[in-house]
Amino acid sequence: MNAPSTADLLIELGCEDLPARYVRPLAEALAAGLVAGLDKRQLAHGSERPLCPATPRRIACLVKDLVARQPDFPVIDLGPRLEQAFRDGKPTPAALGFAKKCGVDPARLKSENGRLVFRRLQKGQRTLALLPEIFEEALKGMDELVPKRMRWGDGEDTFVRPVRWIVALYGSRVVPWSRFGLKAGRKTYGHRFHAPGAIVLQTPDQYEAKLRDARVRVDFSRRREEIRKQVQAEAEKLGGVARMTDALLEEVTALVEWPVVISGRIEERFLELPPEVVIATIEHNQRYFPVFADAEQTRLLPRFITVANIESKEVAEVIAGNERVVRPRLSDALFFWEQDRRQPLSEYVPALDRITFQKDLGSIGDKARRVAALAARIAEAARADGATVARAAALCKADLVTRMVYEFPELQGVMGGYYARASGEPQAVASAIAEHYRPTQSGGPIPSTLEGRVLALADKLDTLAGIFAIGQKPTATKDPFALRRAALGALRICIEGQLGLDLRACLEQALAMQPAGRRDAAVASELWTFVEERLAGLVQEQFVDRLNERLRKGEFAGPAPVLRALPVLEMVQAVRATGATRPLDFMRRAEALADFLARPEAAALTAADKRARNILKQAGGANGDYDARRLERPAERALAQALDQIETDLKPLRAQGDYAAMLKRLAGLKAPVDDFFAAVMVMAEDPAVRANRLALLARLDALCREVADLSCLPG
Repeated sequence: MNAPSTADLLIELGCEDLPARYVRPLAEALAAGLVAGLDKRQLAHGSERPLCPATPRRIACLVKDLVARQPDFPVIDLGPRLEQAFRDGKPTPAALGFAKKCGVDPARLKSENGRLVFRRLQKGQRTLALLPEIFEEALKGMDELVPKRMRWGDGEDTFVRPVRWIVALYGSRVVPWSRFGLKAGRKTYGHRFHAPGAIVLQTPDQYEAKLRDARVRVDFSRRREEIRKQVQAEAEKLGGVARMTDALLEEVTALVEWPVVISGRIEERFLELPPEVVIATIEHNQRYFPVFADAEQTRLLPRFITVANIESKEVAEVIAGNERVVRPRLSDALFFWEQDRRQPLSEYVPALDRITFQKDLGSIGDKARRVAALAARIAEAARADGATVARAAALCKADLVTRMVYEFPELQGVMGGYYARASGEPQAVASAIAEHYRPTQSGGPIPSTLEGRVLALADKLDTLAGIFAIGQKPTATKDPFALRRAALGALRICIEGQLGLDLRACLEQALAMQPAGRRDAAVASELWTFVEERLAGLVQEQFVDRLNERLRKGEFAGPAPVLRALPVLEMVQAVRATGATRPLDFMRRAEALADFLARPEAAALTAADKRARNILKQAGGANGDYDARRLERPAERALAQALDQIETDLKPLRAQGDYAAMLKRLAGLKAPVDDFFAAVMVMAEDPAVRANRLALLARLDALCREVADLSCLPG
């Protein structure tokens, strides 16, 4: 039998200029929707990931090698129940009607699960006939990405921007589909200025080449890489290194169809500004790329690089226009910088009482005072410099009322650090202020100093406690106060900053300081559960990264294949079961557990603990400790002696927090435990003997929970 014929599928929606943040997500959603629709209908297509062309004026999808027809597929028609289908062994009108509907003699009907059924082979439909329905389903999925959509003209269809043309080709044939008041065709359009005329496509494989000739690079990833290379090359010509964040590169790629890199100048006087201010101005406001003298980005050059969407014959005019746009913004920033420094940072503090943090939790000034009180307690526990923490806490929010931060909110904290230094504050105080919002995003750096970490931690814990106290905890879809980010930030500070703090105790202190809402044990428990869930996820994620790094360095004694197969989720659950409330301690227990599980004794000891736990559970537990005088068999006495010795050996290791050594010592229980279960009947008929043996197992079980609950592990 010949293989079914195939052809490529192309769909393109030509739009008025799309918001940059939607360009690639919409194209990917279109591709995902199409593939899901094709797969649902068993329409086979190429195994390669569909191409998702996306520019400001178009989103598209190209699927390779799509079959021309569905395969035939079995269908089961359900008929009446048997008690309705037959009476006195003869078919009823219900059965006869069902047979007629199916076009068969009643004798051909089968009975399954108490009712009549008819099995048949449904002939597959032509792909061309199914595509309009698939397109509609894909559009519905795209609508979910855009909360606000536009309606234009007299039609009722909505989209993120008005749709001006539709291309829908299956091979050389146009898909019979109408939407947005338009009929799908084979005409697309090139660059708005360089090649605005219609381009007729005979087949989908002409799409990229014909649009490239019309000054449109449709492939988003290739266009992004082209911009990266052009910007890097231009920076080298300028004698520097371009700062290219992923977010800015993504946005610029979504703003142009034919990228052309040019560079301009920044007046030298603007380099008096902190580099973060210049970066915020030219990156966030203008979508330009700053240029530094070195890869470490320590000295900003008076140049910028931007990406135009046209090849202009008057390049100098384009550059001058870009320079004119950035000049007034930097002039304003320089004015703010000079004005803000006319008084010391401490003079701004009283104004914080006039800014509301949250209506029930008071002003920013109130929050700053709570943060200072909490930070003082954390500083003592963390052995940080109390005077530095106290001064930084008193000033940490003051920059919120400066002109610069009003204009550039993303520079809060950073400007506070600059203004603190300008006011004569010690460098340690300025650094703590500058970094106390860190980490500001996933994977971002934590504060670099101990005092900064203490202050950042206090700030995040106060927010968590306050919002939970007033009953506005996050939901599955909403987190307006970014509490998940705050919790993850606090946890990362503890783990990466090597702070051995009891985070639950710190949260309870923060909760007790709140001015409103519920501050009882139930809220404290709910708050800790929220943070603990983030802790479990974070440790699992970081542990995998650390495990791979340690494997690379050869820091494990066990074989790499065994370590790569470690049950990380169960390991985290085993540590969580101990009730550990110190994130750093949590991580260290997990790492020690990895070393332990790589040992050959681990599986046997884990299985033995599970067996002991099950016996104890069935017996209703054990009462008290075992009595050595009632140990009858040699295997009992050997296990008791091993447990006593291990108890002695673990005391100094426990005090040092040397979990790896503790688990290594526990591994020595394998032999006496195996002998015990082989030679001893725990559930003896004599109640006293039985109780004594259960107490011995309870001691074993307690030891197996010293570092992590081994019964949570597979084995």
